[in-house]
Amino acid sequence: MTTGPLGQGLSTSVGFALGERILNAHFGDELVDHYTWVIAGDGCLMEGISQEAITLAGHLGLSKLIVLWDDNDITIDGHVSVASSENQESRFKAAGWNVLSCDGHDYNSIRKALTEAKNTDNGKPTIVACKTIIGKGAPTKANSHNVHGAPLGHDEIQKMREQMAWTSPAFEVPSDILEAWRSTGQRHHDEFNSWSHRLSQSAHKDEFTRRVLNEKLPANISDIINQFKKEMSEKAPSLATRAASGKVLEVLTAHTPELIGGSADLTGSVNTKTPSTESLDKNNYQNRYIHWGVREHGMAAGMNGLALHGGILPYAGTFAVFADYMRGAIRLSALMGSNVSYVLTHDSIGLGEDGPTHQPVETLASLRAMPNFHVFRPCDVVEAAECWQLSLEDKDTPSGLILSRQAVPTLRINHTDENLSAKGAYILRKADNAQVTIMATGTEVDIAIKAAESLHAKSIPTQVVSVPCMELFERQPQEYKNKILDTTLRVVVEAAIRQPWDRYLREGDIFVGMTGFGLSAPAEELYEHFGITAQHIITQVEEKLK
Repeated sequence: MTTGPLGQGLSTSVGFALGERILNAHFGDELVDHYTWVIAGDGCLMEGISQEAITLAGHLGLSKLIVLWDDNDITIDGHVSVASSENQESRFKAAGWNVLSCDGHDYNSIRKALTEAKNTDNGKPTIVACKTIIGKGAPTKANSHNVHGAPLGHDEIQKMREQMAWTSPAFEVPSDILEAWRSTGQRHHDEFNSWSHRLSQSAHKDEFTRRVLNEKLPANISDIINQFKKEMSEKAPSLATRAASGKVLEVLTAHTPELIGGSADLTGSVNTKTPSTESLDKNNYQNRYIHWGVREHGMAAGMNGLALHGGILPYAGTFAVFADYMRGAIRLSALMGSNVSYVLTHDSIGLGEDGPTHQPVETLASLRAMPNFHVFRPCDVVEAAECWQLSLEDKDTPSGLILSRQAVPTLRINHTDENLSAKGAYILRKADNAQVTIMATGTEVDIAIKAAESLHAKSIPTQVVSVPCMELFERQPQEYKNKILDTTLRVVVEAAIRQPWDRYLREGDIFVGMTGFGLSAPAEELYEHFGITAQHIITQVEEKLK
């Protein structure tokens, strides 16, 4: 694996290396036994996320992770010394790494260092400081930032070619080099055949093929989810949706061994640890719960690496407001189409006394703005099960499950095997000849139901539309959207800012939600203070319909 000068790449590679360890523990080294190679520049090591990756890799003892550090002392702005003066070798040693060095321009020196790295069996990852001269051979620009991302120019290239005795035309690979390169593809042909034979004889053949090669969920997952939904509809518990998510995960992790969970130091708050997911450490890679520590950004990037490795469905949790800490990695999840599930709890002003610093009023809008990312905000335990199913089934789209601290009743008390959340929005409370349609998500769906019942009692027929996933609703045919939205007065209620609801609201429609940051107080008082209540909806509707 080769990465550019970004700490994201280093952190993703840590996750990839951890994926090797996990699958090796699950299936044995006859099927999974490889090294993760990373090329990192000075900029990569300087970024804050790299510290998260470095300390985690050392803590977990990822001994098959080998980082080649292009130690050229140059960044885009100039010499590294303009912005950084730390001793990188000491930094890695302090984090529990082996540190080697070599001449990055000498093949024999590089080979010797890599051989030593592979043969060092002390349970530590290794970094090799490859001392290089950036732009070596360029007569006037070598060893300067002028060759970092900028074209050399015709004259500099000509003089460089002369100095290196390079006679081949531009964009032509000499035949001897091309032959040598292509031969590397054949070098491991026999080894691959040997591995294929081992797989055919392995007791893990079927499970390895399902999980790693075909990336398929267990065949009975839909039945398991439906049985859970039926049970919850009958029992109708009142739960915070973070707790509801935890109950779903208990069922899923018991039947889906590829689910690897975790948390950024908030296990007790985000409900991501289950009886099936014991804590993973460097002595227990077969376990399925990663304590990522206070490393939100590194956690998200590491989950990308786990997903890219294959055979693993990673999920992990933190507070929704901390999505800002890991946005770069979430964006890469979406860009790469990684099947990663982000559990983002404490989803609104409803978290209460922690106050506006922790109340993510704008987070939903910002995550919904990201292409190829599903934002799920379930209204109860049944929707939570459906949203988890959708998150795991879509192999090419990461998801954020936005979950509450405060409890909500079970609203879906009539069981159906159909995953109603799959269309993104559906009519939860029907009304004949409806005059009003209230759209809501998460904890505000219960408020919408209460408002609709009161309006009905006032002879104002009102239907309620639950919108667990706006992105999936946008995929539906216009005919379905028109059926859901109708031509009634539309009301949106969500304890967040208005964006992006304006795609559904017309002039004269109503938005009930936030226009600024929250405050510190119990949830009930905050909802009353900001007017996110059934009574406020009723008052506004009656005013509009006068």
